[in-house]
Amino acid sequence: MRVAVIQHSKAAGPAALERWLEEHEVSRYRPYAGSELPDLDDFRVLILLDASLSVHDEREHAWLAEEKRLIHRALMTRKRIFGTGFGAHLLAEALGARVGSCADGVHIGWWQLEKNPQSRLSPLGRMLPQRLLALHWQREACSLPHGAIALYGSPAGPLQGFVWQERAIGLLCQLEVDAAGLDERLRLNSADLDLPGQVQDLASIRDAAPHSSSASATLRRVLDYLSGGHAHMT
Repeated sequence: MRVAVIQHSKAAGPAALERWLEEHEVSRYRPYAGSELPDLDDFRVLILLDASLSVHDEREHAWLAEEKRLIHRALMTRKRIFGTGFGAHLLAEALGARVGSCADGVHIGWWQLEKNPQSRLSPLGRMLPQRLLALHWQREACSLPHGAIALYGSPAGPLQGFVWQERAIGLLCQLEVDAAGLDERLRLNSADLDLPGQVQDLASIRDAAPHSSSASATLRRVLDYLSGGHAHMT
């Protein structure tokens, strides 16, 4: 499977995703560092990683408008897309959802995901665990895209995951985090912990890192489903 991974910051890399990526033909793109974005012919699955950015930051990041156009074209040509965190917000916006700042400030820490009752309408939703502890690192929230099915919510926000036509999946939380990736993010994005909102203390965030193993196992199920043969691949 040809997979394109777009990383949006040094602080939020693929982390536990690497183990899944090792099984596929992968191209990596870092537009924040000046690399070009992929062409549609370069991939069947597009993965959009997290970052401490806003989908409305086109003025600060000229590449963002071009990436949004790529996501639109990928959706129109029936590519498979997975977005996590900021990547999920980009995907949601491309599907017509409203994306804006969280009403009560940022959400950084570990909260338990709970499946939305709507998730039973999706084959993917039915196979996911009912509850799961996951890292949240969120500056923004989004509405449910039209035609999408809500997968998860949490005390940090009623929408934490969605699936659209079984070929576009957004998870606003970070199932891909692992202990090493978490340490790197805490080091490079430490200023985020001083922002107003629901922010757990550094020790609590770090101490919960062992929960990442069950989160990454669920993420593998999501990606195996997304890249699988349940629908025709272009």
